[in-house]
Amino acid sequence: MRVNRTLLSIALVVIALVIQVSVLARLQLPGAVPDLLLMVVVGLAFVYGHVSGALIGFGAGLLADLAPPADHAAGRYALVLCIIGYLAGLAKPENGQLKSAFVPMAVVVAAAIGSTLLYAGVGALVGDTAARHVGLGSLLFTAAVYDLLLAPFTVPLIMAMARRTVNDPLTESSSGGSDATSGWLAAGTGLRIGNQRGGLRVRAARNRAARAGRIKGVKRL
Repeated sequence: MRVNRTLLSIALVVIALVIQVSVLARLQLPGAVPDLLLMVVVGLAFVYGHVSGALIGFGAGLLADLAPPADHAAGRYALVLCIIGYLAGLAKPENGQLKSAFVPMAVVVAAAIGSTLLYAGVGALVGDTAARHVGLGSLLFTAAVYDLLLAPFTVPLIMAMARRTVNDPLTESSSGGSDATSGWLAAGTGLRIGNQRGGLRVRAARNRAARAGRIKGVKRL
């Protein structure tokens, strides 16, 4: 089952990164760029938890750091998504299903703002002041708006695919089927035993009647 999780996570991260670089980054939207990679990390963390969310976030961020046309130090976005994946995983519901849309939307907004602040903060530590020239306020606002608009179309789908690797329908159906089958077999066995007992009684009565008939017939002869 962990193999299925790993394969799904890698596939979603690669697809999201390709769309991010080839489509979303070329839209020339004002301010920030819609972060599909962040949606993948948040959606998987909602299902897999904080530990897996941190690992997926680190791997996704490192891949984004190395993918062209990256213009920043390697490991910068990996650190950001690792922290975001860990914190988003803490909001994982106990049953793996969200009861309302408020919690995931609030987490998405917090992740968008938090990732932008972390990215700018780490950049300031390494001497990258690009956020100052663009305007941090506009980046925060546009990042929250774009990711909030993108989330309803991506996060539920990602969570649905992730749940299929957590709850194996074949295992559940086989276990449920075995329980149901065992119940049916138990009921059927009891019925079969009852029928067998009733049949034996009827046969015994018929045998006694046949014997009596044979004896009477002999006597009548």
